[in-house]
Amino acid sequence: MNDNIKIIAEDENYLVVNKPAGLAVHGANFNQESTLADWLIDNYPNLAQVGEPLKLPAGRLVLKPGLVHRLDKDTSGVMIIAKNQETFFFFKEQFQARQTQKIYRAILAGELKLTKDDLAVIDLPIGRSKKDPRRRVASAKAFGPLREAVTEYKLLENLSGFSYVEAYPKTGRTHQLRAHFKALNHPIVCDKLYTERPVCPTPLARQALHALALVINVPRGGRMSFEAPIPADMASALENLRTSC
Repeated sequence: MNDNIKIIAEDENYLVVNKPAGLAVHGANFNQESTLADWLIDNYPNLAQVGEPLKLPAGRLVLKPGLVHRLDKDTSGVMIIAKNQETFFFFKEQFQARQTQKIYRAILAGELKLTKDDLAVIDLPIGRSKKDPRRRVASAKAFGPLREAVTEYKLLENLSGFSYVEAYPKTGRTHQLRAHFKALNHPIVCDKLYTERPVCPTPLARQALHALALVINVPRGGRMSFEAPIPADMASALENLRTSC
């Protein structure tokens, strides 16, 4: 199936993987390509009975085998999967209660006027875009209700017209980091959905967003931190930007 999916950690209750960019988590959007859910069922057939399937308006049922959170198709990084229903609800409760810590790395367009490593906060509610239902907007112009969304972030380095940041979403809204940085007029580079003329530093071909680490309580293991290294495309883009400074 997908040889690019790397296992970070595993025991009888959970599996932690490094999801590559370009791989959808499940097929809710009628994606005809293989998904992480397909890979999980192929390699761990019992997971088909774990989790909460998604029922679409047309009545189609989408399996979400052990999935308690998700990443966008073109976002890479850490994901944790429950191997049984007890662990699924154990993890789900932590995500809902905001007891997990999520750490992301991103490359933004433009240089941030921040002191390096100072913590900044984006506290802007998010709603659905009126123009494009795929997008989310952090403004009063959103269609329908606005939902609380909070992101903390810090500048790691400015790179000749770009910024390399670490971000800590405190809420779990769809496209939260992409919408929040767009609202700051510093969109994530190469984000084709959130920028009309996306800039893609070589060799990037997708949004420069990576789920670096997840801190969560695991059954009988206490609080654990799982990390996925910066992928090759982002690492190469950063090196190219540094050499051009």
